[in-house]
Amino acid sequence: MDYTKIFDPEPVQAFQLREPAATVKGDVGDRSVYVYSDDIVLAVNVALATGRPLLIRGPSGGGKSSLALNVARVLKRRFYEKVISSRTQARDLLWEVDHLRRLQDAQTRTLKPDFSPYINPGVFWWAFDRQNALKQRNKLAPQVLDQNETGENTDVSESVVLLDEIDKADPDVPNNLLVPLGSLSFTVDETGEVVSAKQTPLVFVTTNEERQLPVAFLRRCVELKLKDLNKDDLVKIGRAHFPAADPATLQKVAKLILSQSGAGAPPSAAEYLDTARACLNLKIDPDDDIWQDLSKITVWKHGRTPGRST
Repeated sequence: MDYTKIFDPEPVQAFQLREPAATVKGDVGDRSVYVYSDDIVLAVNVALATGRPLLIRGPSGGGKSSLALNVARVLKRRFYEKVISSRTQARDLLWEVDHLRRLQDAQTRTLKPDFSPYINPGVFWWAFDRQNALKQRNKLAPQVLDQNETGENTDVSESVVLLDEIDKADPDVPNNLLVPLGSLSFTVDETGEVVSAKQTPLVFVTTNEERQLPVAFLRRCVELKLKDLNKDDLVKIGRAHFPAADPATLQKVAKLILSQSGAGAPPSAAEYLDTARACLNLKIDPDDDIWQDLSKITVWKHGRTPGRST
């Protein structure tokens, strides 16, 4: 693609782990490596050029949250992540009030005269103005002074924010973020303090499509739809994560799980990596009889059943 790139990563962007990738468990190893495609790079560049949040659609395990972290590392920006739940409110992403601590202080007759010592900065406060967030955090009660911000590269001004699984929240949450994201500022209700962004953060928002998002919010985002992965895509991802592995094993795993997927949704990148990691660590050849039992554990779960191999 011929355009001026603000974000121009390597096709396979990897960051060093303390252990070999094949031995790292869970999502730790998977988030250290990212395989970029042209459409993903373009989407990130559009988000940077427009200052709009990048909404990433795709199934769970497709690499949505890993993308945000990898982009932050490539750009050498601070990184803040908030996993959204059904209880999350928009204000929680800006600031939170420590009501429990305030109640305890009231009971011990040490209640502070204003709310300021009970205000805890949220991810957008940290992203907008880290120095201000540090100043506010230092006003908190002693037991929360040792809490660390989630950002990396804290000596830089620019940041990346990940709101993971926004579709789990009440529909009012995305809409209530429109003003602070649009104006890059917000006012803390309890103190009247105005927090304004020193630099525009790059915001990633992921959805697993469990709930439809408000139209007003969608119109203020740019969007990336992660495509279904074919065999070549899976093998490329596998070789990026397990460079020392036998390529034939990675190809066999990809071919078998795709050939068995039938008309249903294909396995995710995470499920492929789990299967390949199990084969590598347990010395299982995909041609072995145990393959069917292994694939039931890593891929054909939660009611999904394999189709007929071709």
